[in-house]
Amino acid sequence: MTLNSNVISMLQTIVAMGLLNLVMFVWMYATRIPAMNQAKIDPQSAQHPGSLNTLPSEARRVADNYNHLFEAPTMFYAMVIAIVLLGHADQWHVLAAWAYVILRALHSLVQATINRVMVRFALFSLSWVALGIMIVREVAALY
Repeated sequence: MTLNSNVISMLQTIVAMGLLNLVMFVWMYATRIPAMNQAKIDPQSAQHPGSLNTLPSEARRVADNYNHLFEAPTMFYAMVIAIVLLGHADQWHVLAAWAYVILRALHSLVQATINRVMVRFALFSLSWVALGIMIVREVAALY
């Protein structure tokens, strides 16, 4: 397979999403551990989902976002790989893929800081528009 600039750019979006996951992972523990210490929560008592719901919102929303990065983005990863392997990486797919990454990064930033639900919803919806464009274009290319 020839790695032209469109293919390379498409694959770079996966790396960018990986970096976003890493940033949110570090941020999550940088907020969660101090919050648990301040609340005097024994780490063993946090063995079940939801057991840390008593933590302040500032700590929970970063963890919530980290978890969200393993939901819809999994479809994004699959689509990028499919588009590349099927040889359909073009400028439109590159644009949609980078739009998706930027919108998800903005979504993460909003959720982890000001946490305005309607802003988050708008960014989430727009990221799905970008992903939807990729899906529809790829389906059309296959038929």
